[in-house]
Amino acid sequence: MNIIIFGPPGAGKGTQSKYIVENFNLHQLSTGELLRREITNNTKLGKEISSIINGGSLVSDDIVGNLIEKYLSDKTYKSRLIFDGYPRNLIQAKNLDYLLNKYDQKIDIALKLSVSLNTIKKRISDRKSLENRKDDNADIAIKRFKTYENNIKPVIDFYKQTNLLKVVNGETSISEISAEISALIKGIKG
Repeated sequence: MNIIIFGPPGAGKGTQSKYIVENFNLHQLSTGELLRREITNNTKLGKEISSIINGGSLVSDDIVGNLIEKYLSDKTYKSRLIFDGYPRNLIQAKNLDYLLNKYDQKIDIALKLSVSLNTIKKRISDRKSLENRKDDNADIAIKRFKTYENNIKPVIDFYKQTNLLKVVNGETSISEISAEISALIKGIKG
C-alpha cells in the first residue's frame, strides 16, 4: 500500500505519518529528509542540493523525482511507502504517477488533513514553545499556509479526479485524527 498525506505546515503530517508507519508497517518518505540526507552524506548530489538551497532557490522537480525513484525502484519499499508532503505541485504528481506505473505500483489513498489558518497559528505557537524552531512564528505560518493552499489546489484536484482523495478533519485531537485515518486505511485494505 502506498499513501500520500497532504496538509499545510503545522497540520500534523509528520505526527500522523509516524502513526501510519508504526501501525501499518510502511516507510515514511519525506522529500525534506531525503534532501537533508544527501547533504549530510556529502554526496555529489548533496553538494549540488546544498548549493541550490544556499543560493535561495528551490530544488528542481527533476532532482526530487530522481530521489523518489531510488525508493520506488527498491523492492524493500515496494508498495510500502507514505509520501509525506509530496507531491507539492501538478508536475510532481504526474511524475509520481509515471514512476509508480514504471515500478508496477500505485497510490492507494491520498489523505488531506483539513485545518484552518487559526488552528495552524495556534499549533505553530505551541510548537515554537516546545521545539524552538526558527521558522515557527505567526507571520511565517500565515505566509506558508497561503502559499501551500495556492500551490496544492491542482494536486488535490488531480487526486480528486482519481477518487483517491479522502479529506480528514485535522481540527480534532491527534488521537481522533489517527483513528479517522486508521478507519480510512482499513477501509481500502478490505
